Amino acid sequence: MLATRSLLFNTLFYLNLVILMIIGLPTMLFGRRAVFALARLWGAISVWLLETICGLRLEYRGVKNIPPGAILIAAKHQSFLETFALLKYAPDFAIILKRQLTYVPLFGLYLIVSQQIAIDRARGRQALQQIAGAAKPVFAAGRQVFIYPEGTRRLPGAPPKYKQGAAALYAETGVACLPVAVNTGLFWRRRGFLRRPGLAVIEYLPVIAPGLDRATFGKRLQSTIETACDRLNAEAIANDPSLAAVVAEGANSDAETLRST
Repeated sequence: MLATRSLLFNTLFYLNLVILMIIGLPTMLFGRRAVFALARLWGAISVWLLETICGLRLEYRGVKNIPPGAILIAAKHQSFLETFALLKYAPDFAIILKRQLTYVPLFGLYLIVSQQIAIDRARGRQALQQIAGAAKPVFAAGRQVFIYPEGTRRLPGAPPKYKQGAAALYAETGVACLPVAVNTGLFWRRRGFLRRPGLAVIEYLPVIAPGLDRATFGKRLQSTIETACDRLNAEAIANDPSLAAVVAEGANSDAETLRST
């Protein structure tokens, strides 16, 4: 039953994405806000499909912590779920993403029109300068910038691997940071096919005010997000003990990688 429901969801999820991208082409004539409206529609439909077909409910917590205007949103990245679910409370945003995504047919065009921040990760330190340079006018316009501090999806329970991007952006721009914790990877596995039932949580944590030095901010950001993620994971496992295996896999993932190198 789980596999059948997952297959049905995945089919409808990607079919909905393709249909919306095609019928939504005229939105590009009206700029990024029209594209954002289409993206939020995609997110809302996707969440409805998850709840209806897979029995996976989504809960937002700490919404009151979201300030108006310019803010750096640093979110834990565990699955594709938060990629669209985070759109609900971001009125005018730019996501820091790898440049290769802008080359994807049609999808990449939407990214360009909506003025997302595409970077070349291979450029190392120059990429950090590129991020700050591109983010400053976004913040100046009162918009939000999304960044995944680890740069890629990580399994729940995996040892954190925070990169320098979030701390550099915080230090260079002088804006406040809104940390976001999730437990989405317990239900929507990275590179996985199954969509498990349960309660996925996206939690907006208290804002980290500007003014900290780069190193102090980096430590606080990691501690804040990871502590909250551990709490959300434990809460989910209490409701469904089988999810403990997912966290255990994540905790052992880096050890397996090291043994194989």
